[in-house]
Amino acid sequence: MPNKLVIISVFLLAFCFSTFAQEGEKDDKKKKNKATPTEELVVDTGTIIKEPIDPLSPARAAFYSAVLPGLGHAYLKQYWKIPIIYAGLGAGLYFYIDNNNEYNRYRDAYKRRLAGYEDDEFYGTISTDGLQDAQEQFGRNREISLLVTIGIYALNIIWANVDAHLMQFNIDDNLSLQPHYKINEFDKSGDLGLTLNFKF
Repeated sequence: MPNKLVIISVFLLAFCFSTFAQEGEKDDKKKKNKATPTEELVVDTGTIIKEPIDPLSPARAAFYSAVLPGLGHAYLKQYWKIPIIYAGLGAGLYFYIDNNNEYNRYRDAYKRRLAGYEDDEFYGTISTDGLQDAQEQFGRNREISLLVTIGIYALNIIWANVDAHLMQFNIDDNLSLQPHYKINEFDKSGDLGLTLNFKF
């Protein structure tokens, strides 16, 4: 209970300081905007400030993701995607290690059977041919797990590159593409189409 009270007090105090700071900024702006008889007040309402496009941003994001998975998304400030990447990589590595351990167990038992020993852990339950089949199955599963892990690593790089490209995509109101549906007046059928608007 005391911890909650301290957290709420700190939050309210920070909120009050930010409110006072905003009021101070408004007062400063009012003082600056007061025009004296010798000054002119110019208001420009048609200017839209756009962030400059960095053409190297997609390449930089892909490079960072190649060096360390998830670093490209951290560079793009998309932190929520990093756990998804590491969950995929972790699952792929887990299945690779698990299948590799099982492959080694069955391979060791198979080698002992071929050497003439009858003291392996599967003796009496799995035949020699069964050990060979299980060894091949776990070896194949191990290879698939490795391919999936490499694929997730490659997807991480591609994902960061595509996200960096899309962040620079023009989505303002001057360019729009909208579907429309219109009733044809001649035969009363419906017409479906796309409308492209470009304002400059």
